[in-house]
Amino acid sequence: MELSSAKVGFIGAGNMAQALGKGMISAGLLKANQIWANAPDDGTLDVWKAWGCNVLINDNTSVFETCDIVVLAVKPNLFPVIVRELKQCKGPDNQLVLSVMSGITIADIEKGLYSKVSNLKAIIRVMPNTPALVSAGCAVYSLNEHASCKHADVTMKIFESVGICHQVPESQLNAFTGLSGSGPAYVYMAIEALSDGAVKMGIPRPLATQFAAQMVYGSAKMVLDTKRHPGSLRDDVCSPGGTTIAGVHALEKAGFRCALMDAVEAATKRAQEQSAHK
Repeated sequence: MELSSAKVGFIGAGNMAQALGKGMISAGLLKANQIWANAPDDGTLDVWKAWGCNVLINDNTSVFETCDIVVLAVKPNLFPVIVRELKQCKGPDNQLVLSVMSGITIADIEKGLYSKVSNLKAIIRVMPNTPALVSAGCAVYSLNEHASCKHADVTMKIFESVGICHQVPESQLNAFTGLSGSGPAYVYMAIEALSDGAVKMGIPRPLATQFAAQMVYGSAKMVLDTKRHPGSLRDDVCSPGGTTIAGVHALEKAGFRCALMDAVEAATKRAQEQSAHK
């Protein structure tokens, strides 16, 4: 399978689908006329029309039967509705189905889309995150037994157009949901709290939020670019008897690190519950 000549269809054309579509076009992986987007007639498709993509209204069947790569990007609660429509459809040979639906397992997709084991095709389950909207996402993916190395390479190219991407066992996807899938919310809360602290100390809100966000961005870039342990980088900032170690002490007393660890654990357990009870 070659991505450059493939037809890629999105069932569900909201924010994540738009991020991937824009990423592929901007990276030169595909031309807009190689992309199909399907959604209700609620304005979601306007941006796809502006890009020059093929747009369909409530026509999941045509996307599935036409496209070499089908991206399932609907809300998880709509999955049973979608598969009822698609179960009797026959897609192109060597078709790849990519799912970005949270909590829907590979086994769920196989059972939902294909009535016979002999009909099974390549399925790859992906856990992306919302910073993909600004080409700074991180995604992990897992393959079913019918997905080949070429299918994996195509998936990597698609998701690397909006960030970083790694293959992991499906058993780890719930933990990645708790870390990178839900994690942006934890960081937004941290930025908001840092901004609140700065406002309390007399800094105007717009400047406080801008500097809090830039500081988080810069600190993350230091970890990624230097590949040093975060604890080592923290020590570089903590002068003996200085301001930073006083602030770090306050965070330790408040249980800062334990709170973040608990958040990842809680979100992971919730993801496990969603996968088990659909």
